[in-house]
Amino acid sequence: MSEQKPKNIKSGLLGKIFLGLLLLLVAGVIFATAAAWFSWQWLQAEVADAGPAESETVITLPRGAGLNAIASQLEREGVIEDARIFRVWVTMDGGDRELQAGEYAIPARSSILDIYEQLRDGQTLSYPVTVPEGRTSAMIVRILNNSDVLTGEITNIPEEGTLLPETYFVQRGTSRQEVLARMRADQQALIDQLWEGRAENLPIETPEEAIILASVVEKETGVASERPLVASVFVNRLSRGMRLESDPTIIYGITGGEPLGRGIRRSELDNADNPYNTYFVDGLPPTPIANPGRDAIAAVLNPPDTDYLFFVADGTGGHAFAGTYREHQRNVANWRRIERERR
Repeated sequence: MSEQKPKNIKSGLLGKIFLGLLLLLVAGVIFATAAAWFSWQWLQAEVADAGPAESETVITLPRGAGLNAIASQLEREGVIEDARIFRVWVTMDGGDRELQAGEYAIPARSSILDIYEQLRDGQTLSYPVTVPEGRTSAMIVRILNNSDVLTGEITNIPEEGTLLPETYFVQRGTSRQEVLARMRADQQALIDQLWEGRAENLPIETPEEAIILASVVEKETGVASERPLVASVFVNRLSRGMRLESDPTIIYGITGGEPLGRGIRRSELDNADNPYNTYFVDGLPPTPIANPGRDAIAAVLNPPDTDYLFFVADGTGGHAFAGTYREHQRNVANWRRIERERR
């Protein structure tokens, strides 16, 4: 029996050592867990705290910038205090590849969390580029060239009538060609949609003819509410085989759509060699005379049912419409009286 005691002593000693190591391991795990928990709580508090910027700050993050470069730029421009905390938070959230380039307006006192969400969601500044209805393609190119938020060159002037006038919101640095492409795609999508729901028995056979007629409607009136009535006049005239007799088409044939700057001369009105002179041309002019807006296109494809065949200015900025030539003559006489009184 005395020979077994050393083994028992040795076994007990090993058990104590194992137990001690286990306790140390458990204590280490508890300590590490506690340390991680407190670190997480501290990090959450840090990223949620108000930032140092006392006013709104506009920053531009370049394309291709990585997390380190972005964090350093944010610290350098004074919207965060510690780039390291920003990097750690973004990495832990898995968003290191989701930060988007662009121009941002960082509100005053934005927290790291606020800034991270703004950059991750791409909440960039956008600027309106407004192209009014009824401008020629050359005019639209000039509008885009005059924008100080767009970049690049426009190599070719698009075909007349292929662009949709709208207000487009863009980021600083957007290329002018990209805006033209959007305008062209939007116009095509719109005409495709409206063409499917067009009225029956229209005197136009293709979407291209609809754009031509809509451009004439657009140039004939600056009053939005009149577009459907003007469209009905031209649709009625075409359906009856009457000529459009539209002055803006003559002007387009003379100037290419630029302002004439004076009244149309009798010689120009009688010029049968002008292919856009719809006092002589049967049907539609050969091309659009401007880029019509969505309301003019919609009016042409679904005009109201009227008996109007004529219209003339009424002195208020709008027009007087008539279904007979006699009624139209009275409206013309009234307009001439108004002109004489103004002179």
